[in-house]
Amino acid sequence: MNFIEIKIHCDGSFRDILIAEMAQLDFDSFVETEVGFDAYIPEESFSHPGLQQLFNNYRKQTKIWYELNKIAKQNWNEEWEMNYEPIEVDEQIYVRATFHEPNPKFKYEVVVNPKMSFGTGHHETTHQMLAMQLKVDHKNKAVFDVGTGTGILAIMAAKLGASYLAATDIDEWCIENSSENFELNDVKVDVLLKGAIRDVQLTQEFDVIIANINKNVLLDEIPGYVALMNPEGCLLLSGFYEKDVQDILDLTSTLGLEHLEQTSKKEWAALLLKKV
Repeated sequence: MNFIEIKIHCDGSFRDILIAEMAQLDFDSFVETEVGFDAYIPEESFSHPGLQQLFNNYRKQTKIWYELNKIAKQNWNEEWEMNYEPIEVDEQIYVRATFHEPNPKFKYEVVVNPKMSFGTGHHETTHQMLAMQLKVDHKNKAVFDVGTGTGILAIMAAKLGASYLAATDIDEWCIENSSENFELNDVKVDVLLKGAIRDVQLTQEFDVIIANINKNVLLDEIPGYVALMNPEGCLLLSGFYEKDVQDILDLTSTLGLEHLEQTSKKEWAALLLKKV
């Protein structure tokens, strides 16, 4: 399967907005650059008219220039090695690739080779989720990572002491990539399934559920998450902007979830909620 690579030149203030909009068009991997960002999508999912319409909607507000290329799956690792730097989170978590040296000064180390998957710690949402995981008791807990991507948040849950791990994603490549990353980190995942939450039909109840997905998917799926949560279970959410927080809270308040904490980073938000 080939992928479409879109190299985008744009003003820095519009980078995150365009990434969020392109995620709605099924682009699932992004690499920030000095002039904007690169975006990737399976060729079979790509709609050039849809992309042009998106850019036309913003051209009155900012200048946008883009270049379209077709790339093969194996090219991604070379692209990644050229752009990737290790990530540090709250002086406790060190996220690196296999071609970086370990850093023993950090309490937790996560090794991630992303291929075509999303979730490396670089994006503000993933960074906030990792930081928020440090505040939640995972010891001997059952944890469910929805939309696992590279598996980075499930790996972090294991390192924080989770005793049972489930992970799902709708993308076959994410399932393949996360499985490889679980092995790299010597993490055993009890359940790894392809599909949306309504498709995989999990029966296990969870103490912690993690979902770093876009707003529209969250609004659709959160009732399903709550149905799988143990009493007093925690729900960690990100993948949306600060301006979208109230929409999320309006829903979660009707489902018996207490809002414990919110963090923000470059207009992206993350929420910690508890079932009561």
